[in-house]
Amino acid sequence: MKKLGFGMMRLPLTDPKVQGSVDLSRVCAMVDAFLERGYTYFDTAFMYHGGESEHVVRRTLVERHPRDCFILADKMPLFHFKPEDTARRQEEIFAEQLEKCGVDYFDYYLLHSLTAESYETAGRLDTFAFLSRKKAEGKIRHLGFSFHDKADVLDRILREHPEAEFVQLQINYLDWEDERVQSRKCYETVRRHGRQVVIMEPVKGGKLASLPEEAAAPLREAHPDWSPASWALRFAAGLDGVIAVLSGMSTMEQLLENTGFMDAPAPLTDGERAILEGTAGVLSALPAIPCTACRYCVDGCPRSIPIPEYFSLYNDDQQALRQGRGACRARYEELAAAGGRASACVACRQCEQQCPQHLPITQWLEKVKKTYEG
Repeated sequence: MKKLGFGMMRLPLTDPKVQGSVDLSRVCAMVDAFLERGYTYFDTAFMYHGGESEHVVRRTLVERHPRDCFILADKMPLFHFKPEDTARRQEEIFAEQLEKCGVDYFDYYLLHSLTAESYETAGRLDTFAFLSRKKAEGKIRHLGFSFHDKADVLDRILREHPEAEFVQLQINYLDWEDERVQSRKCYETVRRHGRQVVIMEPVKGGKLASLPEEAAAPLREAHPDWSPASWALRFAAGLDGVIAVLSGMSTMEQLLENTGFMDAPAPLTDGERAILEGTAGVLSALPAIPCTACRYCVDGCPRSIPIPEYFSLYNDDQQALRQGRGACRARYEELAAAGGRASACVACRQCEQQCPQHLPITQWLEKVKKTYEG
């Protein structure tokens, strides 16, 4: 299996304001090109694109290509469960996912976004046992989980659940030594337990594809023909035990570029890794919000605040301010017209409970408010 996986979570839209308005004709073309180039791994989830991603998989992939020509991964959304939900809810969701995707089985199936908190939910509902039964029934080929917490929590889960065959981790060169994300420590924990790795966010939600000049210059000097995104994907793909590196591709151009250099990516040399370490140091020193625009924070916000869009605007404008230009208040007003203003936040912190990056979102919204409403 070629290592690049197609993450069905940042797909092209017909209406940028509506996550469920996926442009099916463009996605069909991208799916076809992905398969034609010999890539087979597709990753979806219950809540991607406002709950539409699984339907998109059915219409653009499953109904148009033989089942044996692609590998499909899906996930059990434990963080969506309410305290009153019982184990039966798992059965309902799993059956719904098979129907929405139009398949009889999943090649890879994951407990979605395990943390110390959601692991307790998994224990209460006996989720690992439930999914192991589905595997015995032939409805799951490989069982694993995605993870967003500290390495010691990961070590505990792997010790208690040897049935997990693989772990999906957030790994990129910027988060590699970040103590909040602990990419390296988590990766080393998985490998120490002898499990395989699927990598998510290798380009950190696109942040590593478009770098400020001071961060991009050393990369360009070393390899003028390598894009910033290719550096990030090569870093991830070169790690031992990695079976897939997911990329949430939004355009055909991104897909063609990624499939081009991921055909046979050469491992980075020690010198190239050192250059990336320097770039990571430059990026870490910038006053940017480390948001990957996964949109987990948006569902259920009582004030419908477009958090990822505000954070993206804030980061762009921080770079503009360093270059002597002003913040784009007009763009902020456009976003605010379609959703809640940053000042509308009631500090319920529901968004923070859902954030895979464990960001203090309410504090960052306060900075956004001061920047654009002050």
